[in-house]
Amino acid sequence: MAITRLLRFWHTYKNINRIGQIVNILLKHGLGQFIEQVNLQRFIPLRKRIKYFARWQEVERHTIPQRLRMAFSELGPSFIKLAQILSSRPDLITNRYADEFKKLQDRVPPFSSEKARRMIESEFKISLEDIFADFDDVPVAAASIAQVHNAVLKTGEKVIVKIQRPDIRNTIETDIAVLNAIARLMLKYIPESKFFDPEGIVNEFARSVKKELDFIAEAKNLQRFRRNFAENEDICIPAIYPDLLSGKAIVMERLEGVRIDDIRAIDAFGIDRSDLARRGVNAYFKMIFEDGFFHADPHPGNIFVMPDGKIGLVDFGIVGWLTPDMMENIANAFLAVLKRDFDRLIDVYLDIGLVADEIDMVSFRREFRADLAYLLEPLYDITISEINFPEYLEALTHLVIKYGLKVPSDLLLMNKTILILDNIGRQLDPGFNAVSAAEPYAAKLVKKRLSPQRLLDKTKENVTEIGDMIIDTPRQLNRLLKKALRDEVSFKIDPIGMGDLIKDIDRSSNRLAFSIVVAATIVASSMLVQADIGGKIFGLSTIGVSGFLVAFLLGLRLLLSIIKSGRL
Repeated sequence: MAITRLLRFWHTYKNINRIGQIVNILLKHGLGQFIEQVNLQRFIPLRKRIKYFARWQEVERHTIPQRLRMAFSELGPSFIKLAQILSSRPDLITNRYADEFKKLQDRVPPFSSEKARRMIESEFKISLEDIFADFDDVPVAAASIAQVHNAVLKTGEKVIVKIQRPDIRNTIETDIAVLNAIARLMLKYIPESKFFDPEGIVNEFARSVKKELDFIAEAKNLQRFRRNFAENEDICIPAIYPDLLSGKAIVMERLEGVRIDDIRAIDAFGIDRSDLARRGVNAYFKMIFEDGFFHADPHPGNIFVMPDGKIGLVDFGIVGWLTPDMMENIANAFLAVLKRDFDRLIDVYLDIGLVADEIDMVSFRREFRADLAYLLEPLYDITISEINFPEYLEALTHLVIKYGLKVPSDLLLMNKTILILDNIGRQLDPGFNAVSAAEPYAAKLVKKRLSPQRLLDKTKENVTEIGDMIIDTPRQLNRLLKKALRDEVSFKIDPIGMGDLIKDIDRSSNRLAFSIVVAATIVASSMLVQADIGGKIFGLSTIGVSGFLVAFLLGLRLLLSIIKSGRL
């Protein structure tokens, strides 16, 4: 434990400059109350507190989500990425914050072409002139983690070169350490923050951003997508060059086309936009419902329409995985909705692990079933094409927040992906509906689940598990009995709220002890005054009067403490 505290102290000391920057920017945007709540005010010089006090009226014109979004924008790449991840987690931060964070764009000034050239040569261990016949010094895209340059290989192929920002890894590692420290302070000083799981948010951010920093992992994702779409003539996945690949730089085939939201250019190509929307969404539903592996960042900048009508996908740093069990649960949920079997739908949510173990299951089932019925019953009176999928998902998100459900991150990525696709599809074709497009794939998944072969396989798995349990049970009982005989069996009881109760008892006992000290001081001072010991002030013993003054100040401090706590 002492070593852990020492390491935390070292990390805090090492990152103290960055902590100071973060605190000052939060203060600048009117978030001083949060700084005080988590006990970070010691990083703010007094002159800066006075300087920003004059700006509070101007700052308070903005809402707290707006102020936080502006602060994250100024704090740089790590915080922009964090906000983008949080924008897809309204179940954790509520819709107000999620909607505001969606406005953050991952656009930052490019770094110099000279640095880009040096990094390429350092990563590939070869001169730039020996690789490329032409290298465009002006990047075609610059984001928080990397930037992209057009180039032409010596062999004549047109390519793009994706290069990581210099020192971005150190920057992100520092910010993750600082965010972890802030998350711990939030849990310590703002107990109600545990409902937002600040440590879980930072851990999810760390996992996501570290994956994006690994270009070799991105190359593996790309190759898997190429295999999955090898026989699909509608989708184009760029080729990579294995000899020109490292953890910080990657060279891949350049796809010539226009962004999928460039309606004017698509019309100029003479491409049927309705057909384009259908083919694009079909590709994503194939990823989700058949492959269980999907491109999870389908914003318009990552989807291109080529002159021949093919759809090109780029940027495979963020992907989602759906296990066979998760895909089966999706099929079960779809089937339960079709049959209006809300009890079965709740069972699916329990199987996925959305519901916390400590919840009152009886009242949860009763209340949650009523809310599901209220949400879903109206859908049975309209056709699938009339369903507004974004509004439906938003209503589900409200239920998630209301009941504190824990949604797996990949499932949320899937929902976000479908929402983005629905939006892109409606831009291409106002009559487009993602639910209609998904229906054949979901029906196929349900059919597969109910197939005789699937039922036979499931039966075999269950029989095998029962057999293992029969074989293992005597051995486990034998171990338990041996431990019981050696007095090694123990029971851990962790009553809910016991920690808070202990804190309250400790605080109360401290106040009681403090009160006794004050009372003893008053009694002692009275005795000194009566004994007439020492010098005189106002005709009374100086020592006695001093004791009364000390008792008064201590008593006043105790009273203020009680009033401040709001528990008279």
